Amino acid sequence: MSTSPVVNSAEASAQLSAEQQQQIAQVQASVPAGSEVIPSPSASLYVGELDPSVTEAMLFEMFNMIGPVASIRVCRDAVTRRSLGYAYVNFHNIADGERALESLNYTLIKSKPCRIMWSQRDPSLRKTGNGNVFIKNLDVAIDNKALHDTFSAFGNILSCKIAIDENGNSKGYGFVHYETEEAADNAIKHVNGMLLNDKKVFVGRHIAKKERQAKIEMYRAKFTNIYVKNVDEKVEDKELSEMFGKYGTITSAVVQRDEEGKSKGFGFVNFEKHEDAQKAVDALNETEQAEGKILYVARAQKKTEREEELRKQYEQAKLEKLAKYQGVNLYVKNLDDDMDDEKLRQEFSVYGVITSAKVMCDDKAHSKGFGFVCFSSPDEATKAVTEMNGRMIGTKPIYVALAQRKEVRRSQLEAQMAQRNQMRMQQGMPMPGAPGYMPNAPMFYGPPGSFMPQGQRPVFPPNGMMPRPRWAPQQGQPMPGFPPQGFAPNNVRPPRQPRAPRGGAAGQRKYANQSRQNNAAAAEPAAESTEAAPLTAAALAAAPAEAQKQMLGERLYPLINAQQPEYAGKITGMLLEMDNGELLNLLEDSKALDAKINEAMDVLKAHMTEGKEEA
Repeated sequence: MSTSPVVNSAEASAQLSAEQQQQIAQVQASVPAGSEVIPSPSASLYVGELDPSVTEAMLFEMFNMIGPVASIRVCRDAVTRRSLGYAYVNFHNIADGERALESLNYTLIKSKPCRIMWSQRDPSLRKTGNGNVFIKNLDVAIDNKALHDTFSAFGNILSCKIAIDENGNSKGYGFVHYETEEAADNAIKHVNGMLLNDKKVFVGRHIAKKERQAKIEMYRAKFTNIYVKNVDEKVEDKELSEMFGKYGTITSAVVQRDEEGKSKGFGFVNFEKHEDAQKAVDALNETEQAEGKILYVARAQKKTEREEELRKQYEQAKLEKLAKYQGVNLYVKNLDDDMDDEKLRQEFSVYGVITSAKVMCDDKAHSKGFGFVCFSSPDEATKAVTEMNGRMIGTKPIYVALAQRKEVRRSQLEAQMAQRNQMRMQQGMPMPGAPGYMPNAPMFYGPPGSFMPQGQRPVFPPNGMMPRPRWAPQQGQPMPGFPPQGFAPNNVRPPRQPRAPRGGAAGQRKYANQSRQNNAAAAEPAAESTEAAPLTAAALAAAPAEAQKQMLGERLYPLINAQQPEYAGKITGMLLEMDNGELLNLLEDSKALDAKINEAMDVLKAHMTEGKEEA
């Protein structure tokens, strides 16, 4: 990830408009010759809590009102190029930075209050924690600005932040980082235990997470409160106390009850000493009671601690499951509607031991056309993929590959798009969103050996697909895959037209009539050839390997063009990277084709947006 406050980068400049870049250049040009143009590190501001859609241009319009801006950079992920939610704004002098900090801090940008502080480029100074104060039990109505206004009376604040959840709501605690230790001590002395919005707050020194975890583990190891589950409904508090009292002195024993006074089946017992509590847990946990119930006795936990523990267990189980089925679970698509689990198992059983075979069905028990087959070893799964992918089962060629999670597939598709765009940039070709790119000029696919007019060049993608000439069919031009007028198919030279006879106007009229008749006769078979017959798996298999993608592209393009005429060429190119069996299925299944078109449009829009920002 890009996390360093690098300034004056080409990428950041590309996010600014030409007028904004010109304003920055004019300010830099006004500096006397021989003097430093690079702003002082102390004139650099950190701007956090930004919406992901905030760009350099938006920040420039906001901060340039304060004073001349030297540079702006929104930090982005190195791979996805998505905003990380913070930026750096560099002024030419410290006075402008101070005014921006005073007047623009907590200003709403895209309905979110931004948090501005001086940029601290030395990470060691940020991580020491000197002057950092922790505040908890805050009212949810207190925001960053209210917290800053409350604590600014005790000293100069470097940073102030309220912790929020994924929905933007306050978690009830926050942090205030002072410039000096004295200011932090003064704030703790005067505010700790005071009422803020009728709630008593705790203010103390911020303790690093590692230190907190070490102390928490130490306290947990010396517990005195224990949790008891599977308690019989007839057991009262006194009986619970007597049951545990023989292990040591008890300070309290309570059976939890509902509003009607009925036992909930669990309770808590608190001992005076940790050793006595530990003896009770060791002696009574998983023991059978007179009522036949197995008692559960363990250290009492807070709700947040239990949730965190369960979350860790779930994540661990998820990772173990993924590791267990890595390389052995296969995804099978383009199945016949009558395919069930048993038939699927029989088709793949010749390649090894199958631990499970499942055809996915909808709510009405109708097949969705895909399923999963899990083998006992990766070698068997690899053999099955090699042998079964593209094989005809029933009336369709199936698609077989290693099963992947949805987010993995999406990231791979985004990586392919990024690689393709990078190749275009290296070759000097226009990208979506860049100057010179025309979205309504789709790419078409000519047949192998077809004639390409002079001045038109094909696009050669990095994955070895067929050439894709980038030109739109003009009026009178044939659709892709059909020979242009005046050229016979299969590279056969057209017959030479007869010379015009000498003999004045009469001879010329005779020649013109003859020429029109010849053109009309030649147009008839061309018109007949445009009526493409339905493409079957057998016809596709009989065609040469290099012509199969061309045949599929000719069928797919009209269907895609009907829905997305502006991007039909690009979407066709993206879909042609799929397996031939999948493409045949898309030609037959309009719903599956619609889903793929929508998925391709999502990826295209995302990259077009990034391309416009980078332009």
